[in-house]
Amino acid sequence: MRLSTASLRMPKLLYNFYERRLARALDANSVPRHIGVMVDGNRRWAKQFNAPTSQGHQAGADKILEFLGWCQDLGIKVVTLYMLSTDNMSRSAEELDELMGIIANTLDLLDADADISVHAMGAPELLPDYLAARLSSLTARVPAKERIHVNMAIGYGGRREIVDAVSELLHDADAAGRTMLEVADTLTVDDISKFLYTRGQPDPDLVIRTSGEQRLSGFLMWQSAYSEFYFCEALWPAFRRIDFLRALRDYAGRSRRFGA
Repeated sequence: MRLSTASLRMPKLLYNFYERRLARALDANSVPRHIGVMVDGNRRWAKQFNAPTSQGHQAGADKILEFLGWCQDLGIKVVTLYMLSTDNMSRSAEELDELMGIIANTLDLLDADADISVHAMGAPELLPDYLAARLSSLTARVPAKERIHVNMAIGYGGRREIVDAVSELLHDADAAGRTMLEVADTLTVDDISKFLYTRGQPDPDLVIRTSGEQRLSGFLMWQSAYSEFYFCEALWPAFRRIDFLRALRDYAGRSRRFGA
C-alpha cells in the first residue's frame, strides 16, 4: 500500500507540535547559564550508513553550528564543546588530518558570526600550526555585542588542565617571591580555579553527553563538581532540538543542592 503525502507529513507535524510544546513549557529562569557538551558518536553515526569516518566528523561539525543557534535562541550564555581530547590524538594520521581540517572550517564559520566569542581550551602545541593559529586569532577577536561565548576544547584533557593550572599557580607564586611552603600552607580551591582554562567563567550548570556513553572522559573534571549530567542515546550528528529541549526540561526539574 502506497502512503499518501499527507500521511507521510503527519509525523513531522506531530514532531513540530511536540517541540513547540516543550519550548513553551521551559521557564527562562531555569535555563542553564553554562552548558558543557561532549559531542560524541560521529564515527558510529558514519558507520551506521557505511560512510567514511570523515563524513561523520563533518556531520558532527554541522550539528555544532545548528546547536549553537538553538542555544542563542534560548538565551544560553556559555557553551563548552568537547571537540578533541588528548587521548584522541592517538588516532590514525589520516583521520586526524581530516578532522583538523573540518575543525578549522568550523572555526571559520564561527568567525563569520559577529555575535559569537570563542575561547580555546587545550594544548595548542598538539595541534597543526594552521589550526593553532586560527584558534589564537579567533580567541583574540572581541565581538561588539556578544550573544554567546563558546569554549572550544581541542587537544584538551581534564587532568592536563589541572596540572597546567597548578604549574601556572606555582610560577606565579615564585614570581611574587613566595616559597613553595607558603603556597602549600595557604592553598585554596579558588587559588587553583583562577588558573583553569575557564578562569573568570561560571562553572557548567549542565553537562550533556550524546551517544549513550555515561562517563566524563576527563571533561571539565574540576569545573563539573556540582554540575548536573544528562546522558542522551542519540549520536551527536543525529542530536535533535527536541533532544536538547528534553535535556533542558530534565535539568529544570532537578533540585540543585551543591553538596548541601
